[in-house]
Amino acid sequence: MFEQYQLPYESNALEPVLDALTVETHHGKHHATYTATLNTLAEKAGVADKDIVELLANLDDISDETLRTGIRNNGGGFYNHNLYFSTLSPDGSREPVGELKAKIEETFGSFEKFKEEISALALGQFGSGWAWLSADKDGNLYLSKSANQDNPISLKTGHTPIFTIDVWEHAYYLKYKNLRAKYVEELFQIVDWDAVGKKYEAAKA
Repeated sequence: MFEQYQLPYESNALEPVLDALTVETHHGKHHATYTATLNTLAEKAGVADKDIVELLANLDDISDETLRTGIRNNGGGFYNHNLYFSTLSPDGSREPVGELKAKIEETFGSFEKFKEEISALALGQFGSGWAWLSADKDGNLYLSKSANQDNPISLKTGHTPIFTIDVWEHAYYLKYKNLRAKYVEELFQIVDWDAVGKKYEAAKA
């Protein structure tokens, strides 16, 4: 059974960047629905025992096209939101530290330049989707974007996502309306780079 990431803080803890209603709707309704639907479809497809990464990386193994599409969408929604919410916090480092900081500076020139590049991807994603920071087993970093609930795993890049910006309208519209750029800018105030750093280390393991 796939388990939704549970917030270790109250729904108002990310204010003023994300208001309580947005968090309650996004996590408590959208994310919860993706999780429940994934579990239902995975049972029907006989893949409920799979790890979510293994499942998304091998979607072609699901012969039924309807189940495969449903698991791609809801499995992606489950995985993507687990990552998104687990790297947001009212606490934690607001900038990368240690090895991740050094690699970001080496790859992108500076942390500020990294923020500019991933923000441009988030803003350039037409319609619903995501912007990604991913790593490979050698510790190299990559930026990308994807539509709908796709991610670097389902797209078979061979890279492991360690941070993401959700640009589906349900992630920000209640507070920011059509001002996606303002949401992306403000989001960096609540990113927990300690958590991202741990995911970076895990991606290399």
